[in-house]
Amino acid sequence: MFRKNKKHAQPALISAIQDLPKKQRERLDQSWAGTFYREFFSRIDEGIFEKLYSEQPSRPNIPVNVLVGLEAMKAGFGWSDEELYENFLFNLQVRYALGLDRLGDGEFDIRTLYYFRERLSIYNNQAGVNLLETVFEKLTDKQLVDLKVRTGIQRMDSTQIASNILDASRLQLLVEGVRRLHRIASEEEQKRFAELFAPFIKETSGHYAYRVKGKEATKEHLKRVGGVLVALLQVLAPEHQDEVEYKTVNRLVENNFHIIENEVKAKENEELTSGCLQSLDDLEATFRRKQHEEYKGYVANITETCDPENELQLITKIQVASNNIADDKLLKEALPDLKERTGIETLYTDGGYPSASNDVELQKQNVRLIQTGIRGSSPDPQHFSLVDFQIEQNEDGEPIRATCPNGQTTEITLSRKVGYFARFPAEVCSTCPFQLSKRCRAKPQVRDQRYFIDFVKKEMQAAERRKDFLAQRKSAHNLRSAVEATVRSIKHPFPAGKLPVRGQFRMFCMVIASAMFVNLRRIGRFRNKKNQNFAENELVVSFRSFLQQSFGHFSVSLWGFTPKYSDFLQ
Repeated sequence: MFRKNKKHAQPALISAIQDLPKKQRERLDQSWAGTFYREFFSRIDEGIFEKLYSEQPSRPNIPVNVLVGLEAMKAGFGWSDEELYENFLFNLQVRYALGLDRLGDGEFDIRTLYYFRERLSIYNNQAGVNLLETVFEKLTDKQLVDLKVRTGIQRMDSTQIASNILDASRLQLLVEGVRRLHRIASEEEQKRFAELFAPFIKETSGHYAYRVKGKEATKEHLKRVGGVLVALLQVLAPEHQDEVEYKTVNRLVENNFHIIENEVKAKENEELTSGCLQSLDDLEATFRRKQHEEYKGYVANITETCDPENELQLITKIQVASNNIADDKLLKEALPDLKERTGIETLYTDGGYPSASNDVELQKQNVRLIQTGIRGSSPDPQHFSLVDFQIEQNEDGEPIRATCPNGQTTEITLSRKVGYFARFPAEVCSTCPFQLSKRCRAKPQVRDQRYFIDFVKKEMQAAERRKDFLAQRKSAHNLRSAVEATVRSIKHPFPAGKLPVRGQFRMFCMVIASAMFVNLRRIGRFRNKKNQNFAENELVVSFRSFLQQSFGHFSVSLWGFTPKYSDFLQ
């Protein structure tokens, strides 16, 4: 039975917190724990989790805001579940952050956390909604409003993250497949097919693969293991074909082998796709090669505010997907939600995000994309490209007028054959210095002496992106670059960017929780700085008032020579 947690709103008169000296209580309140309680814990809308619990009269649930808070702390500090539970029981800061005044209050068994995660996962599979993501977005939207953070300008970047899987070779993975089939087989089946299992269960899959040296030997063993796997899958199918382990190994075989007329042939490495199974324990992890580095796992896409007038920048959206998903697809998926929630107007990205389909979505959402890198070869500087022409568009993004590098303007016409075209007067173009030097793109026609350029919409959109790229490159301030620090902050609790969980859902939950904590740390620093500045100003005003009362108006003329508060701290 679901019940909201209201107990934290009525602090106990006698508690471990109240027993602290005044200075220690103030220090505790100004620490991360105080910020966590005020900005996160107290604002969690527990009602969105009601659907996870039974409506029948039963034992009340463990407070949801406590469980969500612990998930955020686990990611924010990089704790294991055991470390998280011990800190919950004995760490005064953790208990203060969760609204618990006395040691022993709110105690529950650690398995409650596991059950809560299971409920979240089941609901996500059924409804397609990650409730932790909902919490993050609701809280962030409130924080953006309360702290007056401008959201019109934002930046986006992606990063590779790994799940808690073994970096196994292809041969090792296949041998492990045989061992998994041995695990699900009954004792009778293990005895019946002992000859097939024997070479692979005497030692670990890692030891087996380690003893195989050289490409030719590896190929021979791949074929051998493949034959054994196919044979075992056939004989075990009647009893085990509906089991998860069986289906996983069957997928592994399909990914790695060709089976033609009962002959098993290992696929060449070049034939393996990025979606091939990378682990028997994480079925959603994929493979990607990026900048000569190989990655197995997922990609996290991070969006945050970056308006130069903001004193505080906050992360606004998190996405996690298999790492073979391109950045431009992540952008297209995120745009509608970002526009609805934050009213984004300008987005800074690197060169991996723009695409023809995204140009349409950006136009639809009325968002300007500025890329700080660009894919493809650069135009020849000795010849004009479409980038050098000014293309005026209507409200629907259709080109209507073109202005050449020499300043001539003409109407643009739609053509079914070439897309769009514009014709410039021959009398002007024929004497143009750019035409005489053969730099201009416009060329005279055979029957019509006017000078002609043609282009398709995709080319025009690419030219507009390149213009924005060149314009921002001339700027002294790169607004996108600081997002790299945000990426590092989110991954910092996880050594080498490897999270202690598996599966896309759990990876998503961990990255969201880490992003929550990054935002909280930023808010804490921002508020403490504000409070410090306020205290300094109050002291300066009091000092000035003292001078006026003691020395009269003469002190006002000397105010410029009075020491600042910071001077007293030396």
